[in-house]
Amino acid sequence: TGFASTGGPSPGFDSMELSVASIVLAAKQHEIEELKRLAGRARFVGDIGKLIHALQNERGATCIFLASAGERFGARRLELLAASEASERRLRDEFQALLAAPSCGRAQLLSLMAWVVLGLDGLPELRQRIGQRRISADSAEAAISRLIGGLVSLIFEVADTSVDPAISRLLVGLCNFVQGMEFAGQERAVGSLCFASGVGDVPHQQRVAHLIDAQERCFQLFGQFSEEAVASRWREMQLAPGVAQLERLRRVLLSAPAGSALDANLSQIWFDCCSERLAGMWTLQFSLVDELQARGEALIATAERDLRDASGLLKALREGPPPGGGGVDGHLDPPVPPQDALGAGGHSLMEGLRAQSARLASMEAELDAARRALQERKTVERAKGVLMAHLNLTEEAAYKALRTQSMEQNRRLVEVAEATLSLSALMARPAAPHKK
Repeated sequence: TGFASTGGPSPGFDSMELSVASIVLAAKQHEIEELKRLAGRARFVGDIGKLIHALQNERGATCIFLASAGERFGARRLELLAASEASERRLRDEFQALLAAPSCGRAQLLSLMAWVVLGLDGLPELRQRIGQRRISADSAEAAISRLIGGLVSLIFEVADTSVDPAISRLLVGLCNFVQGMEFAGQERAVGSLCFASGVGDVPHQQRVAHLIDAQERCFQLFGQFSEEAVASRWREMQLAPGVAQLERLRRVLLSAPAGSALDANLSQIWFDCCSERLAGMWTLQFSLVDELQARGEALIATAERDLRDASGLLKALREGPPPGGGGVDGHLDPPVPPQDALGAGGHSLMEGLRAQSARLASMEAELDAARRALQERKTVERAKGVLMAHLNLTEEAAYKALRTQSMEQNRRLVEVAEATLSLSALMARPAAPHKK
């Protein structure tokens, strides 16, 4: 029995007879193919991150431009808009390449891609309305934030496809860092809007406070899944002078009484201070993507070396086949078959199989932990979306409602989120016909 009919490994193995060795070789080849797809996904994540960063910059400038009635950041907005368009073109090329691949991804990934492209297609009209000041700063900020939210969700979906625990941990950490960075970008936009308007506003102040809290939660999770060297770099970034200045500006913004005057000139200082912080985050995010790619390439090199070793072992087994052909039964009982049942090199094969089984078991446990953390985060985000849609709540109010229920019921946040989603699904079902 060969592998040609099932999309088998590589040329040279497709006519191999079914055996323990052939299965080991096929598994290794499939592992290499998975890792190569993973390397492509790392580049994909990098390009998504570049567009997110560009749109965050454009969004902040847009808020100041609109809140100041077009008096500030007009030229700056156009510069940042051009950078967003360049990043968008690169990502569209990645989308096209992914669609052309033999295995282009899961349905959920493609659905998110479609949603993102729909948002990108609407950007020219949105930008035209912004340039003509036919849209409010709040509406423009919300529109761009929705698009960025779709891009962040795309990264989460890519992270959910990893096959190696080390890569999974990196991806989960990266996801939380990207989400935290987006909350920081929203804080820059809303704070810029507030300062540029020159008036203290309670809803905006409440949203900034929520965004600060949301950032901290994301960065705490990022720290749990990052290596010490990366976590140390992040801690050092918190000691930068710009962070202290940002804290002072936050106090000015959050302590202003409703309707009181704010110094509009602080909008430029706020924007620059937040931008400096976000630039440092972007540098760290870029290094995380680089590390992701480097890890993937190292895993591919190791797997290919293992495959070459396995090929040599297979050749040795073929040159001295086991006498009597009873090797398969010998793998069942006892656990370690006698030497004469396997032929020359038999113990090497069994040791390799045993080591591979132990490694796979360890990998699966670590993968489960990473996937569980990612899935819990996605569940909470979906529950927030349900509350926002059904109860017309803001993101801040939706999260607060979930957290309040969690504390009052003494249940984990993800359990409350799951119950919310279940209730929503139940309410969405059509009522059964009434029997007379």
